[in-house]
Amino acid sequence: MTYEKYSASGNDFVIFHSFIKKDYSQEAIKLCNRTEGIGADGLIVLVPNGDYDFEWLFYNSDGSDAAMCGNGTRACAHYAYTNGLASSNMKFLTGAGTIESVVQENIVETQLTKPVLIKDEFEEDGFTWYLVDTGVPHLVAIVDNLEKYDNNLASKMRYKYNANVNFAKVENGKIYVRTYERGVEGETLACGTGMAACFLRANNLGLVENITNVYPKSNEELTLTKKDEKLYFKGAVKKVFTTSIN
Repeated sequence: MTYEKYSASGNDFVIFHSFIKKDYSQEAIKLCNRTEGIGADGLIVLVPNGDYDFEWLFYNSDGSDAAMCGNGTRACAHYAYTNGLASSNMKFLTGAGTIESVVQENIVETQLTKPVLIKDEFEEDGFTWYLVDTGVPHLVAIVDNLEKYDNNLASKMRYKYNANVNFAKVENGKIYVRTYERGVEGETLACGTGMAACFLRANNLGLVENITNVYPKSNEELTLTKKDEKLYFKGAVKKVFTTSIN
């Protein structure tokens, strides 16, 4: 088998395509292992789908599946285009619904699935939270200092609400984000749907414009756009390497 490793804003993925749609959770555990495998936050498998350019199967590094991953959609789209599986404008199916992506060299923009509010703002453990599904559930707390990120608190909230947990700071019209992700069970360098949730919260509060630059822990610049109640997520991706494993 031939695999490609991609990085999208610090989120890294192992990607391959197959004609067989099946459970790849055990492959995800092995391939994503950072000491005995390739090492990644997640595994993406592209399989045929007659109604779309393709369908993806997404697994976290612990083998659990996930309906969506914003950074993953951008890496996946670039992989599909460069491997001749789709044109530069494509539609593919995820567990959260249809994704549309546009590839321009190493820049990929994805139209995310429609966000769904799960729980409006509420107070807990000294923070004001907001719970929204931007493909997967995300808790968002707007803070004045990202050092207020607390891994233990994030873990507690993650299990209580079965959601990823984000701390976001708004400064000079830009958003800076730190995210604790399910499946990884710790802080990651970036989370696309998490950044989208933080952008949506900040935009709804009037803190940022409809087009805003967002910076995850990796400090790479991404752009979130709100247009006609739709969210668009744009940024660079990088193919790290290609490898074959017998």
